[in-house]
Amino acid sequence: MNWQRALYNGLWRVLTPFIRRYLKRRARQAPAYLEHWDERFGQALSPKAAGAIWIHAVSVGETRAAQPLVAAIRRQWPDVPLLLTQMTPTGRATAEALYPDAEVRYLPYDYPQAVADFLRAYRPRCGVLMETEIWPNLIHAAADQGVPLVLANARLSEKSLNGYRKVLGLIRPAMRELTAVAAQTAKDADRLRQLGAEKIWVCGSSKYDIEIPAAQRHLAEAFRARLGTRPVLLCASTREGEEALILDAWLKAGAAAGDALLVLVPRHPERWNEAAALAEARGLKLQRRGDGAPVVADTRVWLGDSMGEMFGYLGACDVAFIGGSLLPFGCQNLIEPALMGVPALFGPSVFNFQQAAADSMAAGAGRQVADADEMVNAALALLNDAAAAEAMRQGAARFREAHRGASERMLDLLKAVLEPTA
Repeated sequence: MNWQRALYNGLWRVLTPFIRRYLKRRARQAPAYLEHWDERFGQALSPKAAGAIWIHAVSVGETRAAQPLVAAIRRQWPDVPLLLTQMTPTGRATAEALYPDAEVRYLPYDYPQAVADFLRAYRPRCGVLMETEIWPNLIHAAADQGVPLVLANARLSEKSLNGYRKVLGLIRPAMRELTAVAAQTAKDADRLRQLGAEKIWVCGSSKYDIEIPAAQRHLAEAFRARLGTRPVLLCASTREGEEALILDAWLKAGAAAGDALLVLVPRHPERWNEAAALAEARGLKLQRRGDGAPVVADTRVWLGDSMGEMFGYLGACDVAFIGGSLLPFGCQNLIEPALMGVPALFGPSVFNFQQAAADSMAAGAGRQVADADEMVNAALALLNDAAAAEAMRQGAARFREAHRGASERMLDLLKAVLEPTA
């Protein structure tokens, strides 16, 4: 064990009291952070079935991105148990809703003993870490216990690469122990190779393969019925600080907005009330999705205070702005609008979806804006230009279809891992 890994393990011990305080603080707004507490610290090890195919997806986005891969795994190995692990309550709730027949639990924090005990108890036949879940002790423990571990749908921004370079002595030995890496793009593959990953295949992103559930399409119809015939701008998965910018721009638009409705869906549920207060403080009449009532004519903002319904919101809007991109958060999932055939706008910060943003613009599906004012003006222009909006919808279809098939390529990689002589 080198000094960086020894320091890393020491930090986990030192930080434990602060982690517990953090969870308690988050629980003030999201009580679910106190549930299943023991699982986070490597306890409550009672597997329903050993030998599962195990998929770790940290939160909601990664859990949804795993859907097409899980479906492919189910077709290939229908009798093998499935284990899903997350790190957030919203991710866990999403997994429980999407995979009712799977075992769902939290992955322990990366304490050496905790992750080793977890693997020893569950004895997965293989593990799939979605996107950028690089936990050194977990990876070393899997190698020690002979559990093949695949980093799938893997992406790595230049910003993250620069951060990892500072701890290469910790990260590189772990990356070399991964059984395989399925990168989203050639650029991701190159960055992952710089961290020490060796067996890398470029497979694309499984997010393009997601099939919209019928229930979500029905939900979109129900939402649209509540919203009426007004033009709708959806601001999806907004992050802290962005709602104020958007609401100021919406207020500034004034009469130019006509009867258009702003649908605001903050990414984190603990911020719903904050977003509502921001709108009301600006004198913008607001209704909530949770009130169950039709939206009245003088309502300017409809607050999406629900989880797991993003495709419903997307299906009910005319133009979508993707949050996390006005401020330096790297952008939320800008592939989802294309799946629903919706014109997409996004801000300057897209480092989490750099290639997807470029491909979206090249296909005519998406448009990048500099700030909230430009976003609102661009959205209103599209709401008033049916031909331009239709061109972007056609671009969304091209964008979506050009990138499908990643899940089957990842399945082929898993088959090579689990059935090497087949």
